[in-house]
Amino acid sequence: MSIEIFEDCKEKLKVKYIDSEMKPLGYVGGKSDWIDLRSAENIELKAGDFYIINLGVAIQLPAGYEAYIVPRSSTFKNYGIEQTNSVGIIDETYCGDEDWWKMPVRATRDTVIHKNDRICQFRIMKHQPKLFFETVDSLGNDSRGGFGSTGRE
Repeated sequence: MSIEIFEDCKEKLKVKYIDSEMKPLGYVGGKSDWIDLRSAENIELKAGDFYIINLGVAIQLPAGYEAYIVPRSSTFKNYGIEQTNSVGIIDETYCGDEDWWKMPVRATRDTVIHKNDRICQFRIMKHQPKLFFETVDSLGNDSRGGFGSTGRE
């Protein structure tokens, strides 16, 4: 597995690692624009256990950005864990030396997670702009048929 470094990066993230054993963040093999995050500890969970996994990084995001943390596509298959908050959102104010990124999980089966196992991923996005909500009687558009209207096939 190779970690890619791009010379044309426009944004810089300051990253503090919990210790020198953590593998550095980076793009993995050009396969995604999401960045993998790793467990910072060895964990043994029994089915039904809840645990907050330390991801071993504290990161200063650029002003005006937030990070979204979600499981990797193979996380459930490999470890039998589900992220209990569905998606984690970290804003740029969570940037102190002790503001470690974490992932709350529930184990659906007995499992072991090792330090530096890739268990989730993140990307950063600009903050949503301030929105104004206008109340109307009609949106003025044709209906697509409502929730679930595209069928099963």
